[in-house]
Amino acid sequence: MNKAVRHRLRPRWPVRGSLAGAIVLLATLVAALAVMLTGLVSGETAHANAEAQERDRLARQAAVLSRVPAPPSLLREDEQRLAGSNGVRLAVVAPDGRVAGPAAPALTDADRDRLLSGRPVSATATLDGKNFMVEAHPAHGGGAVVLIQPMTDVGRAASRMQRSLLLPMGTGLVGAALAGAFLARRIARPLASAAAVAHRLAAGERGLHGPAGGPAEAVELGSSLTVLDQALTRSENRQREFLLSVSHEIRTPLTVVKGYAEALDDGVVPAGELPAVGRTLLTETRRLDGFVSDLLRLARLEADDFHLAIRRTDLGALVEEAAETWSRLCARHHVDFRLERPNSPVLADTDGFRVRQIADGLLENALRVTPEGSPLVLALRAEGGHAVIQVRDGGPGLSDDDAAVAFERGVLRDRYRDIRPVGSGLGLAIAHRLTTRLGGTITAGGQGPEGGACFTVRLPGSAVG
Repeated sequence: MNKAVRHRLRPRWPVRGSLAGAIVLLATLVAALAVMLTGLVSGETAHANAEAQERDRLARQAAVLSRVPAPPSLLREDEQRLAGSNGVRLAVVAPDGRVAGPAAPALTDADRDRLLSGRPVSATATLDGKNFMVEAHPAHGGGAVVLIQPMTDVGRAASRMQRSLLLPMGTGLVGAALAGAFLARRIARPLASAAAVAHRLAAGERGLHGPAGGPAEAVELGSSLTVLDQALTRSENRQREFLLSVSHEIRTPLTVVKGYAEALDDGVVPAGELPAVGRTLLTETRRLDGFVSDLLRLARLEADDFHLAIRRTDLGALVEEAAETWSRLCARHHVDFRLERPNSPVLADTDGFRVRQIADGLLENALRVTPEGSPLVLALRAEGGHAVIQVRDGGPGLSDDDAAVAFERGVLRDRYRDIRPVGSGLGLAIAHRLTTRLGGTITAGGQGPEGGACFTVRLPGSAVG
């Protein structure tokens, strides 16, 4: 397939922004929202503070003017000055209750009575459609002094306060964006490094290490990538060793078959030797067939659509059938076969065909290593809601190291190929995978009661009938 075709077939994933950009944008948006809320709250606060400051200043002025010996003279001397640039207007309340001055319309009768009773007044009034602050103070010699100031002065003071807040709020916004950028860099850098390591692992590189810096989650991700790299290395090494073993096993019978086929083709095999040559060819082809069958069986077990026929199964009857077959095979090899099972039926919801396949695989493996005159035991019992099937032999047994790797493909075969009879190296792996598919567990024990290996299969959901 050429590059143009591969390009057309490549799925088009939606373009997504980077994590760093998203963090910076989020931090900026949060800061902007905080600045807006702060601006709204500070605007109301600034207006209230400005009004409080202006009222306090106006009240102090009224208190000072109320101490003048003859307050009515203020109208003649200072009225124009008080109504200057700040717009403050003056009114004087005489001891008899008369009110005079430009600020007189802002004073209500209730406010006048309050002042004549010796109490100050702080209020808001509307004159000519404009709002005014009203501050009045009783005079020492009777009467009172009244000052009013437009509320527009409060608005101007509040605007000055709000403008003074623009710089710190803008600085906070910029600081939040910079902090977001720093945070994004700190978070995104180890993630980007982890992604790069993952891509390199997918491309086939090994011996890589995940990033060690950044937040705890990023460090954990880096550690996971390092563990994954090590697991992939081990798995690929095992696969490579297994393939080498498979190629060696297949090459040996193929070499024999090829040699005899060439000899037959050249006509160099004497007629008297043809039956022996035929038997040899049949043995080697059967060996090849068994090996390929094991490979195919293991491949099917790894498939997601592997079918299981789960139904109520009498495991006692199943092991009885297996015993009939294997007792004859063991007798042929002078091995003492024994069956141990309870008198009552042991029932389980499982696939009986697959359970028999597991038992046959374990028995075949045990018979291969059991010497003449030694026992081979197939046992069944119910234990704690599980059906337990055991295969024990009187062979050389397994070391603790052997038991730890017993179900890995080809490991024991490669370890003992020059010491004891071995099979394809797949039988125990197939038994393990079948047991797992059935929801059970299988374990390997180094030394059983008969002195050899002991393999124990536990299947769930059993009951004694």
